[in-house]
Amino acid sequence: MSMNQTQVKKRSIGINFNTDGKAEVAIWAPLAEKVAISLPENKRSVQLVKDEFGYWKTVTDQIKKNDLYKIALEGDNEFPDPTSLSQPQGVHGPSKAIDLNEFQWSDDNWNNIPLEEYLLYELHTGTFTPDGTFAALEKKLDYLKDLGVNAIEIMPVAQFPGARNWGYDGVFPFAVQDSYGGPEGLKHLVQVCHEKGLAVILDVVYNHMGPEGNYLGAIGPYFTDKYNTPWGNAINFDDEWCDGVRKYFVENVLMWFRDFHIDALRMDAVHAIKDFSPTHILREIKQNVNKLMAVTGRKHYLIVELDLNDNRFINPLEEQGFGMDAQWVDEFHHALRVTGGEERSGYYSDFDGLAHLAKSYKDAYVFDGIYSNHRKKTFGIKAENNPGKQFIVFSQNHDQVGNRMLGERTSTLVSYEMQKLMAGAVMASPYLPMLFMGEEYSEPNPFLYFVSHTDPELAEAVRKGRKAEFAAFHSQGEAPDPVSEQTFEESKLQWELQEQEPHRNMLQYYKELISLRKQQPALKNLNRNQLIVEENQENQTLLLRRWHEGEHVLCLMNFSKKQQQLALPTIKSEWRKIFDSAAPEWKGPEAAPASIGSGSPVTIQPEAFLIFKYNDES
Repeated sequence: MSMNQTQVKKRSIGINFNTDGKAEVAIWAPLAEKVAISLPENKRSVQLVKDEFGYWKTVTDQIKKNDLYKIALEGDNEFPDPTSLSQPQGVHGPSKAIDLNEFQWSDDNWNNIPLEEYLLYELHTGTFTPDGTFAALEKKLDYLKDLGVNAIEIMPVAQFPGARNWGYDGVFPFAVQDSYGGPEGLKHLVQVCHEKGLAVILDVVYNHMGPEGNYLGAIGPYFTDKYNTPWGNAINFDDEWCDGVRKYFVENVLMWFRDFHIDALRMDAVHAIKDFSPTHILREIKQNVNKLMAVTGRKHYLIVELDLNDNRFINPLEEQGFGMDAQWVDEFHHALRVTGGEERSGYYSDFDGLAHLAKSYKDAYVFDGIYSNHRKKTFGIKAENNPGKQFIVFSQNHDQVGNRMLGERTSTLVSYEMQKLMAGAVMASPYLPMLFMGEEYSEPNPFLYFVSHTDPELAEAVRKGRKAEFAAFHSQGEAPDPVSEQTFEESKLQWELQEQEPHRNMLQYYKELISLRKQQPALKNLNRNQLIVEENQENQTLLLRRWHEGEHVLCLMNFSKKQQQLALPTIKSEWRKIFDSAAPEWKGPEAAPASIGSGSPVTIQPEAFLIFKYNDES
């Protein structure tokens, strides 16, 4: 879809280049008395003129494309630019002036996939391939397309210290990690994804900044001591001088969509954003994205990680919501993991397994106005009128794997049969399913917590903190050293395993399951009202019935380690089996019959997942 470039506003902060090749500079430093752009290679500086609302500006031909520069305050204090688009020498080095408009896009015909059709695949650029770059990731896109997913979610790429990090320690939200391939590498990746019909979701962090290379506070009041957060002072969204901070993050969102053609953003832990403004920053972001979409004709989605069970975040603007398009549902994950045998400790302690899994299928939120013993309070609100496409579910993700002391994936925690059952439980839901990289072929390597801080004291503090966090788990051994390069290397996918059993078989299983979800209208359509779920606590079985128009599917799940019998609902003819995780082709113990008469019982193998289908011709 072609966009009218003359109508699309460009980035208005930092250093940007106009059509004449001149640099348009706008630096926000409201408390400074003197601001300049220092050009160390040329041994000169460009003085900025004080403008309103704390901005310092100029238009100049003294700053050229690809020049290295720093921001000089009061004549001698020099810092990298908080709005930097590139940090080729790392978080402490100079910023690089680049032109966002130089890339030649060829995706005019790309239309974002409808949100309700998203099949998400979360990956970490550094550990997804041996090389850990965008270019290497491009070579795996055909694999992902063949798998059947259509939206890749890339963990944060904002510049962080060193070359090894999950991405949540980023300190330059506008700069793409240089070791991954920088801004050009990311743009090229997005272009190739669009050529192959894949949407790109980018993980962004607007609730905190990392500790090393965080120079924002030295340049302006980006932080406030009004609120405490797990990372120290909160980002200043509602205190004095907050307008410049709010603009900073709104501009960041618009840049990813407008200049990088990103299709959706996943915003990290938005419950940790502290903002009591009349217009919450998320609502302001949505309003600005709507304006952008009206001009470009392109569709973009805003997805949030949210730990509040508060549908105000995902309700439409016209209902006084914040207008976010979708959210992750950790509670589905927790209920599924406990049902699958996870120990009820920590935040799993609130979940009783099967009954809560059944509740999440029906209600999305488990705690929707009921008492949470873990939190010691009544928690959540009902989300009855929010459609299924607003909820993203999964059996594992980077957090749930990587926040374990040893970073174990499901593949090493549960049986082969239970892995298949969990995959089925996710794919059968009336929500958007997400996979975590390597899950589809039962990758045994862990996904550990790793960093590469260049500050020795900070590196040691992280190392000690990680050990202290898991001091109670000494029976499992030592917490891996997050600073060690070996910890990072151990977290990489082993692509060669896909040619070996049982990994090859699991990969085919996932492909079949994804294909089935796409093909069956009763699974593909996310109508939360056309769903019945029945659980049997004693037998640890769950029956999920979904339908669309005349087609009914029945998903049978046995979470116990014994054979169980389930009577199928009464219908006019018979139930026809279309999927069976216990079949020999999936290395299962024994296949169920191909068809079952109305109201008749069926034997389900231990830890098995079956789908039966019925077409109502009347």
